[in-house]
Amino acid sequence: MTFDSTSTLLATGGCDGTIKIWDVVKQYCTHNLKGSSGVVHLVQFHPDISRLQLFSSSLDCGIRLWDLRSSQCVCVLQSHYSTVTSLCFSPDGGTMVSSGRDKICTVWDLKTQKAKRTVPVYEAVEGVVLLPENQDFSQIGVKSKDLHFITAGSKGVLRVWEASTARCVYTQTLASTLTPVSGEEVEERDDDPRSLTHLLHLPTSSRLAAVTAEHNIMLYQLPGLTTQQQFVGYSDEVLDVKFLGKGDSHIVVATNSCQLKVFELLTNSCQILYGHTDTVLSLDVFKKGSLFASCAKDRSVRVWQMDSNSGQVSCVAQGCSHANAVGSITCSRMKASFIVSGSQDCTVKVWDLPADLSTAGAEIHQLTARATEKAHDKDVNSVAVSPNDKLLASGSQDRTAKLWSLAGEGNVGLLGVFRGHRRGVWAVCFSPVDQVLATSSTDIIRCSLSLPLLSGSDGLVKLWTIKTNECVKTLDAHQDKVWGLHASLSPRPNLGLLSPPPVCLPVCPVRLMNKQGLC
Repeated sequence: MTFDSTSTLLATGGCDGTIKIWDVVKQYCTHNLKGSSGVVHLVQFHPDISRLQLFSSSLDCGIRLWDLRSSQCVCVLQSHYSTVTSLCFSPDGGTMVSSGRDKICTVWDLKTQKAKRTVPVYEAVEGVVLLPENQDFSQIGVKSKDLHFITAGSKGVLRVWEASTARCVYTQTLASTLTPVSGEEVEERDDDPRSLTHLLHLPTSSRLAAVTAEHNIMLYQLPGLTTQQQFVGYSDEVLDVKFLGKGDSHIVVATNSCQLKVFELLTNSCQILYGHTDTVLSLDVFKKGSLFASCAKDRSVRVWQMDSNSGQVSCVAQGCSHANAVGSITCSRMKASFIVSGSQDCTVKVWDLPADLSTAGAEIHQLTARATEKAHDKDVNSVAVSPNDKLLASGSQDRTAKLWSLAGEGNVGLLGVFRGHRRGVWAVCFSPVDQVLATSSTDIIRCSLSLPLLSGSDGLVKLWTIKTNECVKTLDAHQDKVWGLHASLSPRPNLGLLSPPPVCLPVCPVRLMNKQGLC
């Protein structure tokens, strides 16, 4: 469907091969255009409404030009041999650029109704937009006043092309790139989540809006094509969540995806972090809040740092010596000196961090495990470091929790085994003030002793008083399992919340809740 420039006419193309024009004001059909070959997947009015022209494309990959005065197809523009995805027009209305999944763009002279130039783009193009005239775009390589256009497609980057020479003058650089665990080259995939499916020009604000294959909306500011904002359209299951940044200004979320999402709470703007190559399973944040760690099914652990000025997050270190998916990770509590990971390979690993984690344009630090211990007989579901960094707790699918010493320079040392659970242990957690360790199993998936909180498979979050073993509040806002739980101890006056524990669940948004149980 598409509206004309006056928003009084609506054109619709259907699977019956017809195109209908609707008068929106008077609410009736004015035209029924027949003759398309199969499903009509693209309709576009000429921007000059006085011409009364409509362009369409269907399964034969031709572009049909319809005269709405006579309701006749004037001509069929043949150039593409795959699906035509978008059309854009020059300000004078005499030139049109079409894009297709055949990896080409075609520049058309609408007066002669012939192709002036075919531009090989070398990627399936989903959207094309002409650069506005009479603006300085020299910072993105535009040095002439010739016609230039921007393409978006399967490679996930915006590129600027000079129409007269078919030359690419600018290619956008992604904020971060995929780094494979084993060190080999990353092959280009057809289902790359970064691939772009739509591209729109927002002339009033001089911006471009692009939509990714994962339904995220990216806003780019002209003339520099700098990323201004990102909005997440779909998160699937939320597996873990942690507060992040100064004053807990952000949250980082793992969402059943190989990408991490960092939300700024005041604006809902989101950074999408690329690095892992399989589903991220667990997160933890260091004490200062600007550094955090993640682990994933790709058998790797990563450390990420948020810039205190710009708020931008980048990967600064990674380690990859586990033999199976890494399901849990925990950070040192005193200072950012090490992380501990637990894996489905039944081991826990201690990773020392370099004193200076700044990459400053250099390659990502490669971590080596200081200690590896076969900790359990089955999957390690949870690991936690004590507040003084001297103890490590682990919980496993083998129904036990174990306490380890981290004081030595070599391997971790076993101090004790906790038995009593009849099912796998899903979470272990140290108290920040008492010599207490909490473990949870089966129907209780996560626990936190910063505020005594438990989250369960019934979608409830419960606030407990430990000394009296009383549940003082039940927070009922979810409809499915609550996988992630993290308590903030920072007041949040801008959000009207005090010490809100955010909880997350499959297929639903993260919810911020106060002590009174209000979302």
